[in-house]
Amino acid sequence: MPTGSISATSWRIRAVEPMKFTETVGFRGRMATVNGGGVGGQSGALRMGLFPRASPSSIRKLRAGLRKNGFLTRDSRMKERKKYGQKGARKRFQFSKR
Repeated sequence: MPTGSISATSWRIRAVEPMKFTETVGFRGRMATVNGGGVGGQSGALRMGLFPRASPSSIRKLRAGLRKNGFLTRDSRMKERKKYGQKGARKRFQFSKR
């Protein structure tokens, strides 16, 4: 299983969900190395990258079902950029009246 290093059960379930949906949990030969971000982001990366792109060609017929259930949809939230003249994306420097 590619989820050997994911400690929390909920993240492990989230990463393996597409394989359970298509009933391909027992297939071997899948390995992924994920780094950066947190455990949630890494399990999401496994969910998005590992199964749909590394699946056997017979599973490609299930692509519509995978898309309908949200297994192929990327989470579009991104880190907000730091603005010039400010300390961060939202944080401001302390206001001084005088």
